[in-house]
Amino acid sequence: MDIPPVNSVEITTLDNGFRIATDAMASVETVSLGVWVGIGTRHEEAAENGVSHLLEHMAFKGTKRRSARDIAVEIENVGGVLNAYTGREQTAYYAKVLSNDLPLAVDIIADILQHSTYDATELERERGVILQEIGQAEDTPDDIVFDYFQEAAFPGQSMGRPVLGRAEIIEGLQADAIARYQTSRYRPGNMVLAAAGRLEHRHLVDLAVKAFDSLPRGNTATVEPARYQGGESRYARELEQAHILLGFDGIGIHDPDYYASAVLSQLFGGGMSSRLFQEVREKRGLVYGIHSFASAWNDAGLFGIYAGTGEDEAKELLPIVCDELLKLPHDISEEELRRASAQLKAGILMAREKTSARCEHLASQLLTHDRVMTPAEIVAKVDAVTIADLARVASRLIKSNPTLTAMGPVGHVMDLASLRGRLQA
Repeated sequence: MDIPPVNSVEITTLDNGFRIATDAMASVETVSLGVWVGIGTRHEEAAENGVSHLLEHMAFKGTKRRSARDIAVEIENVGGVLNAYTGREQTAYYAKVLSNDLPLAVDIIADILQHSTYDATELERERGVILQEIGQAEDTPDDIVFDYFQEAAFPGQSMGRPVLGRAEIIEGLQADAIARYQTSRYRPGNMVLAAAGRLEHRHLVDLAVKAFDSLPRGNTATVEPARYQGGESRYARELEQAHILLGFDGIGIHDPDYYASAVLSQLFGGGMSSRLFQEVREKRGLVYGIHSFASAWNDAGLFGIYAGTGEDEAKELLPIVCDELLKLPHDISEEELRRASAQLKAGILMAREKTSARCEHLASQLLTHDRVMTPAEIVAKVDAVTIADLARVASRLIKSNPTLTAMGPVGHVMDLASLRGRLQA
């Protein structure tokens, strides 16, 4: 696949280390922009689990110049949107506006990141909102089971703790602790202002220099190395379906096998033509939904399979999945490799039609690699994956200690010892 080189990306690094990256798109009328911070759940201490997410919420609850309502009204007065999310390694504060409203969006994002007041009344209100969010997650089995799975894979570690935090910790976090966390963790060197759409790079740099004049001066955040362990967690609940996750020690972002792992996941359970979908759903009718995924972080990864199935069907499900896993190192065809690669490449290139995806790509690449890989580079890495690479990665995954998490009517779900035996047969 021939991908022309992209020269639209420009990057400026200010004296304090704050990076400004743009990807100009002349064919659109909007701009997506935001600040990505290289801080997330895994940078928290155990006693403050959830503070990253609470900080993200509180950023929108008032500054020295704007009330929470002012923030919402100002962005919506121009038809824009403003939002944020917290991950395990990054937190993002982002907006989308018409190109003429770029100065306003920059000013609002700069304001909430530098001048939040952490008002006590707003904190109590938002604490209640997050406790509701945690409760909602607990009531959504196909959501919360992923948190339990993460904890089983990385027990007793920051990498295994929930992004939303634990209710008992959220109830005790006070404004001074949130402010202290921001000023100690956030710093210009681990923050990126990224934008994509109809804009000029120099204009954004000028806006940023004026607006981001009071960034926190935190220190380089130490992070506990991720140590995959694996194990089993089962949660019996009265549900219609058993929600099952099976996983293995995966491939990190900087691992040479990162792209092979992504192709393997696509081939194994990434679409309707994948092995899992065809064998488990189409041929046997055991599930409505089943998919695989390859999560990757700076120093760790998780390769997993999720399925929701009935109580009776649960007994048959995992043995079949194990058998399909055991086939992977031995019988991958060129046709499967081409199809999985084409799906990945199409997803990468289709995403470039969206300003939001291009904006996020800039920030994530800079925080992860200290540079921005072009689409041509990424496509070339996908194209370079061979059947031998896939076989090697599959063998590497299967040899690791499995992680098994199940929720619902779990009585017929294969136990971890039996699963290990099946995979070692």
